[in-house]
Amino acid sequence: MTGLSVHSLSDFFQPGIDPDGLSSVNRLTAAWPYLSVFITLFRGGDEEVLLRLLVLRELGNRADAPLWTPAEIAQRFAYLNPTKLDTILKRLREGELLVWESDGGRYQLSEGARVALAALATMIDFAGDDVELGYLTSQVAAGQAVGQVSDEALRHLLARLNELYAEFEAALESQSEFRIRAAQHRLDAVWRWVAKSTEVVRRLTADDTLDLATLNQAQAIALAQSRMLALAGTFERRLAQLAAQRVHLGSSGLTSTDIADWLRRQQVGQLATQLSGCLSLCPEPAFLATPELADVAEFELLARERAKAGVAVLPGAEAAPLADAPEVERLFAAEAMYDELLQLGLELGESGAAELPIARAVLADSYNETAYRLSLLSLLGDPESRGDASIVAALAKLPLQLTGGDAVIEPDHPEVAALSDARLRPHTPN
Repeated sequence: MTGLSVHSLSDFFQPGIDPDGLSSVNRLTAAWPYLSVFITLFRGGDEEVLLRLLVLRELGNRADAPLWTPAEIAQRFAYLNPTKLDTILKRLREGELLVWESDGGRYQLSEGARVALAALATMIDFAGDDVELGYLTSQVAAGQAVGQVSDEALRHLLARLNELYAEFEAALESQSEFRIRAAQHRLDAVWRWVAKSTEVVRRLTADDTLDLATLNQAQAIALAQSRMLALAGTFERRLAQLAAQRVHLGSSGLTSTDIADWLRRQQVGQLATQLSGCLSLCPEPAFLATPELADVAEFELLARERAKAGVAVLPGAEAAPLADAPEVERLFAAEAMYDELLQLGLELGESGAAELPIARAVLADSYNETAYRLSLLSLLGDPESRGDASIVAALAKLPLQLTGGDAVIEPDHPEVAALSDARLRPHTPN
């Protein structure tokens, strides 16, 4: 099989750049014996590629007798054109996917062909609700099972989860009932893969032998999964709000949603037939009202000329107004509260404890600061506070929840006489 040409490869880079000095290029060139197998399989027209895959998979499926004589191959593929079959076998031999055993006079699959078939089998088996998420989850699970987790596979899984979250969030922001229902159906379809990846990530984070980079990737995946979990309830609330806005068409039992759904399913020609005779051939330009025409004329005749005659001078420099001192203090207190809750979340994960008292998070030096920190706990898990990039949104996204709070405790504090006995615990699905 023809290898890579270093001279030809250098032509793709800027002058002075050595491809051998790039780690990403070195990783690909090291795997070239396996990558060339896929080049052999997928080079050419669609029909040729399909037939090569068909022949190679049939030859690889006979596990009890993996060696094939030419007569057995001809008999197995008697439904193929003999000339085409010979061309396919020749291509597989030239690409070193089929190896000829001269002593026994039989063919066998090469190591690279077996690896390619295993990868293709995994991908083909996942054809369904979400091929990419299922395949990526299986790759991470397989790596975790054999103790060789790929950091690249973790990054791909994290990227796919973030892409799905962005799609679901865009559907919610569209306020379209049809898009929201489609996104909810998509979420239900991929949810089993999210649950599977949750189990894998839980085992990864419990592994003390993982390096820091892999552990950070696993924790980022866990955070992305918790964000998707929070969307499940948001879908239901948003659909309930849209259902309350439906217009019922008399006593027919139909709603505006039913009419919109029916219209979406019609072809363009059918809609044109329905509108036949309903529109005037000479529509009256009611949008050209006198006030609007006067506004346009005023701009064209007066405002445009006035803007040309004006002198465009930048305003002078002014000092920025000072922020209100109490507002700055509250911002600092909220940021300190976020850091404290983040540290407590990590402590819960490392110690394995089920919960911690809220006194660990809210008790401060003064009563006012303690009361303010206690009010911030109500933001945890609030879906309405997640939409911006403020410290309030950051607090709402923390994977923590409150429990208890039916009684009070008396802390040893000079200004706080009583405090709720509520506790903090990691956010878990219902």
